[in-house]
Amino acid sequence: MADKGPAEKKKSGSKPDLVTIGGLFLAVGGILGGLVLEGGRVKDVSQVTAAIIVLCGTIGAVMVTTPMHTLIGAVKKLGMVFFEADNNPQAVIEEIIRYATKARKSGIVSLEQEADAIQDPFLRKALNLAVDGTDLDVIRKIMELEINLEEQNAEAEAKVFESAGGYAPTIGIIGAVLGLIQVMKHLANIDEVGKGIAVAFVATVYGVASANIFFLPAGAKIKARIQGVIQNRELMLDGVAGIVEGLNPKLIRSKLEAYGRAGYKKEQAVKESQAAKAPARTAAAEG
Repeated sequence: MADKGPAEKKKSGSKPDLVTIGGLFLAVGGILGGLVLEGGRVKDVSQVTAAIIVLCGTIGAVMVTTPMHTLIGAVKKLGMVFFEADNNPQAVIEEIIRYATKARKSGIVSLEQEADAIQDPFLRKALNLAVDGTDLDVIRKIMELEINLEEQNAEAEAKVFESAGGYAPTIGIIGAVLGLIQVMKHLANIDEVGKGIAVAFVATVYGVASANIFFLPAGAKIKARIQGVIQNRELMLDGVAGIVEGLNPKLIRSKLEAYGRAGYKKEQAVKESQAAKAPARTAAAEG
């Protein structure tokens, strides 16, 4: 029986993101704790009607502005907020180096069976294209298109939560106004008016709190997760490119380990910025 590679031996898993969970508990606990320390009670902000107005109103507004497929994708991405996927660049590098070593000894065609067994769909597709003898430029175009589409879809899905964070405070204000309308009906009883005003503003608290404690941070967390996935994709593509070019596995390793070093993404952003500015400087010089 053939030896199974790392992709077959170990399935990609995820673990709870304790930072997200701890952050939510800290934020909610701090707010409620401050309320109690100021002499208030948790019951003061426990208003089911206010929660219904804010949550249903916010979700409804998001549904109006978001296409269905993007909305469904955003719901699926919610798991990224509470769970951290096992995207270990070093494990991917070791797997690629194993393929590169075998391809250098026996030819890239010898990877055909192993390529079909790779669990990660991106790496499987890229390596299968390489085994089929596809030109490297074509492989890059196909896989870079896939990376760009995945990044664009993830950005759109993250914006769903950002949109919710924008709508929630406004819906909260609407809830407060609705509460004040009910208060105005009981102006004759000044005690009831005071209690009613306090209850009315709970909707505003729910709107602002949900936006700044959950919706906006969730969108930012999803974007951060996606950047890690995209970086892994770029690592895989560069590794397959090295295999196609017949580079020494040691050279491929040296190149790929840059992805694991701090500051890599910043260096890439600087290079892209300089490349974008270069045509403009050339045009200005020629002018």
